Amino acid sequence: MTSSLKFNRVLLKISGEALLGDQEFGLDPAMVSQVCADVRSGIDLGAQVALVVGGGNLFRGVALAAQGADRVSGDHMGMLATVMNGIALKMELQKQGVDASLLSAIPMPDICETFSQRASDAHLADGRVVIFVAGLGHPFLTTDTGAAMRAAEIGADVLMKATNVDGVYSADPRKDPSASRFDVIDHDDILARGLQVLDTAAVALARDIDIPIAVFSIHESGQFAEILRGGGRFTLVKDR
Repeated sequence: MTSSLKFNRVLLKISGEALLGDQEFGLDPAMVSQVCADVRSGIDLGAQVALVVGGGNLFRGVALAAQGADRVSGDHMGMLATVMNGIALKMELQKQGVDASLLSAIPMPDICETFSQRASDAHLADGRVVIFVAGLGHPFLTTDTGAAMRAAEIGADVLMKATNVDGVYSADPRKDPSASRFDVIDHDDILARGLQVLDTAAVALARDIDIPIAVFSIHESGQFAEILRGGGRFTLVKDR
């Protein structure tokens, strides 16, 4: 592992919506390629990289439940959407020459390996990108919470959240031009201010296990590698 990096083992959370690109539904091949190129740049630096991917570009169980449908069934459908996104990321990574393994919280051996902490460690140590899908395998838990849990289980140095903006702001900067940006903020401030970085359970878990969160823009190609080196533009959420 490369000691010159600020973060050596990282968990990168990518929302399903981030893979939409300019589309209204599905996967934008150009965005999938960009995300995978950024991941490859981290691997080339010697980092160990794991991914958690959402499924909101294909299906959102919460939206279905809001219309009166069964939440548990809706969440199961959302978990399957994350598997489809994970397969797409794995294919693109392999196309770019990066070995990757797909680990699911729900057993589906004909499609991907079932998650275990030991398997995750082994794949990362061998230089593979590990893609975690199907959330945590339980309804009512978001992929944000799954990302925080997987970061803890693999002993990640940082949980990185790729978003549509370049950090954490006091309000949505796309709606409020007066919103101020934080370079550093602690977990409790995030929770007290109700800032939409990750869901509250994920932030609280990251705080309790002392994992910092780096929030950066998925649209800025090259930022992932820069942050691994200790540079780049991002907000660091950590206990002060």
